[in-house]
Amino acid sequence: MATKKTIYLIRHGETDYNRRGVVQGSGIDSDLNALGLAQAQAFFDTYQNIPFSKVYTSGLKRTHQSVKNFLDAGLPWEQYPGLNEISWGSKEGRIPNNEDNEYYKELMDNWQAGNVSMQAEDGESPVDVLERQKPVIDVILSRPEEETVLVAMHGRAMRILLTYLLQRPLHEMDNFEHANLCLYKLSYNYETESFSIELENDLSHLAQLSNF
Repeated sequence: MATKKTIYLIRHGETDYNRRGVVQGSGIDSDLNALGLAQAQAFFDTYQNIPFSKVYTSGLKRTHQSVKNFLDAGLPWEQYPGLNEISWGSKEGRIPNNEDNEYYKELMDNWQAGNVSMQAEDGESPVDVLERQKPVIDVILSRPEEETVLVAMHGRAMRILLTYLLQRPLHEMDNFEHANLCLYKLSYNYETESFSIELENDLSHLAQLSNF
């Protein structure tokens, strides 16, 4: 039996909502834009020879499109809504105005102060998101025969998940930087039941897109 699992954890590529500063969350099922598709291609070009056993994504198509080249190459794929982005509730689908920015600042301040059960208006809290992520991680870790897997998800959800995997307090989630199509490479040791981090917010595979 394998004693180690390697997880390549990526955020989806850019969407027009990202570019325009529109809040997406789990309620906006947007497509990648031209740059996002180029980012997905660049990631594939760099990592296509990694022997991934399976691809895991959220239920939102921006993650599906980010790994489409791997799926087209025949890799097995499972999608889980538990990996979806946080629900920002009533604020989704619009560019934040001054009032919204004050709202988000108060929300983030509360989360950073430890009030991680505070929900977005008509949406979720970090605790809510983590509780739906945990069963998916349990599934992934229950398959040691899948020694190397690719997981595609979302920025805030990724920050929340990384605190859990690396046994950090949830209120420290903003310490994990992310960008579109960034990579976190994680190693899980089955004997110690612990994760270590090998790459953090790595963007080296996107270097060729600097003039995109």
